[in-house]
Amino acid sequence: MTTTHPDTTVDDGASASVSATLRFFAAARTAVGRDDQRVEVPAGERPNIGRLLTEVRPVEGVSAADFRDVLLRCSFLVDGLTTRDREQLVPDGAVIDVMPPFAGG
Repeated sequence: MTTTHPDTTVDDGASASVSATLRFFAAARTAVGRDDQRVEVPAGERPNIGRLLTEVRPVEGVSAADFRDVLLRCSFLVDGLTTRDREQLVPDGAVIDVMPPFAGG
């Protein structure tokens, strides 16, 4: 039997800043205009995939609207594990692959 104690806290990673590397593939790479970007979530904020994505800025001359449209269809690999959950917490130093759907699959 598991007992839950009211004074137990869960460390959601929000107490320290978290940085991660986002790597963009296929249409995501085209939409952001680069292969990768290092991003940081400040201390006190939840370091989840969605929050990290808010730090991405397409290079000059690339449409931010196009990038947002592509992101809506993407799945992610967080240190090699696949997810579509943008609320998934990300550990400091993680590598996140931004993967749009590929033709034929």
